[in-house]
Amino acid sequence: QVQLMESGGGLVQAGGSLRLSCTASGSIISSNSMAWYRQAPGKQRDLVAAISSRYITRYADSVKGRFMISRDNAKNTMYLQMNSLKPEDTAVYYCNLDNTRVFLPWGQGTQVTVSS
Repeated sequence: QVQLMESGGGLVQAGGSLRLSCTASGSIISSNSMAWYRQAPGKQRDLVAAISSRYITRYADSVKGRFMISRDNAKNTMYLQMNSLKPEDTAVYYCNLDNTRVFLPWGQGTQVTVSS
């Protein structure tokens, strides 16, 4: 069974930076369009950023200009560089396929907490 593993979260002050990493068993990341999602308490899980197999990226309006998604197919790893963090970025961050209906089993996510 495919396992997604997110890491790199933590507690940071507003204006700070974090880099999240996503790894997976097999060649899932290098073979698919992938995305980062986040879920804040009491809210639905939303797409934050996505990257296609051709390295085309797109972002939620709320993170444009602050976050950057990237991938290293040789390492089967995806990243999310988060800069100028805001308290409203606080959430659990997950990686998964860039899709709206079909997903791999969700990992545990990584908690990002931004203090004001």
